[in-house]
Amino acid sequence: MGTDAARLLDSVLEMTPQISARSAEIESGRRLPLDLLKRLKSAGCFRMFTPASHGGLEIDFLTSMEIIEALANADGSTGWVVMIGCETPMLLALMSPKRFKELYVSGPDVIIAGGFAPRGQAVRDGNRYIVNGQWAFASGCQHAEWLFGNCVVVEDGKPKMGSAPGVPETRAMMFAPNRGRVIDTWSVSGLRGTGSHDIAVENLAIAAEDTFDIFGGKSTIAGPCFAEPLLYAALHIGAVGLGIAARAVDEMLKLAATNKQRLYTQSTIANSQLFQYRMGHAETSVRAMRSLLRSEAGSVWASACAQRAVPPSERARIMGSITWSAHTAASVVDACYTAGGGTSPYESSPLQRCLRDIHTLTQHAAVAETWLSSAGASLLGNTSGFGI
Repeated sequence: MGTDAARLLDSVLEMTPQISARSAEIESGRRLPLDLLKRLKSAGCFRMFTPASHGGLEIDFLTSMEIIEALANADGSTGWVVMIGCETPMLLALMSPKRFKELYVSGPDVIIAGGFAPRGQAVRDGNRYIVNGQWAFASGCQHAEWLFGNCVVVEDGKPKMGSAPGVPETRAMMFAPNRGRVIDTWSVSGLRGTGSHDIAVENLAIAAEDTFDIFGGKSTIAGPCFAEPLLYAALHIGAVGLGIAARAVDEMLKLAATNKQRLYTQSTIANSQLFQYRMGHAETSVRAMRSLLRSEAGSVWASACAQRAVPPSERARIMGSITWSAHTAASVVDACYTAGGGTSPYESSPLQRCLRDIHTLTQHAAVAETWLSSAGASLLGNTSGFGI
């Protein structure tokens, strides 16, 4: 861990108590408060992967896993928003070096938000595209400097085929927020503070230089931070889930320390063998998740530093590990919520927020249970159809 990485981690850990204290405010606002966003920027959270040549910190990926976990432990939505924002350079690096430099000319804290699913259409018109579409789950769209939506490229009125047989070409289209619309759709059960509203454009002309290929593009910026953007993003989702689960265990230990009695009994919950089992199982699961995720993160980072592509079989295993971790995190939170008894459902209990947040996270496509099927297929020698 370098000096900048250590300093950023220390700054984040110093902030976490204040972030936790504002969780209700973050939820009710359905976005991060602007003053908190400013503090996170000042600490360096959104420049952790920006190249040093462009004023960023360019920290190692393993430290970023600790940072995201710590923020999610304090507040799930804050961890998620920082996760999305800090990955901005990885997406912008899919553009030309010239455009990348232009985007960072005003500072290292550029934030982009948008939709990965190709829910738009883009028609090529010379050196630009004419774009129409509406995209869901644009986390952080209310404070982002740039928005994007992934599109199917249309040619002669029908989808243009890409490099893979039978698969249409897709490209993400980037635009300034004032050229599109944010549609207030984020009325949800969990991760409420992420501001993951829909965004939309109509007949918008976008220069070809402001487009990039999310799933098939190659980074134009050198360095291990840009080698595996999709795997890094998925591992970060695992870190958010881990932070939420660890928070649930922490809350149960705090509850036990109050000598809370079980209803209709004279014994405390801490003396209950069932409670002890649940806590032992939950805490062990958290340690197992942390160990597995950091091992997989270390493997990906080592490959990136060695300029070695991660082969399909390893990618399948890593995605399976992330998916297992996210769903194990949900089972940990479920157990803690149940063990908390009658106190758990109250809004004053962080356990109910952990429950809602983790079950929203497990709906993400990056941790769909089909990834475990892909991991199993890979073990059997079948890697066809695996694509991240």
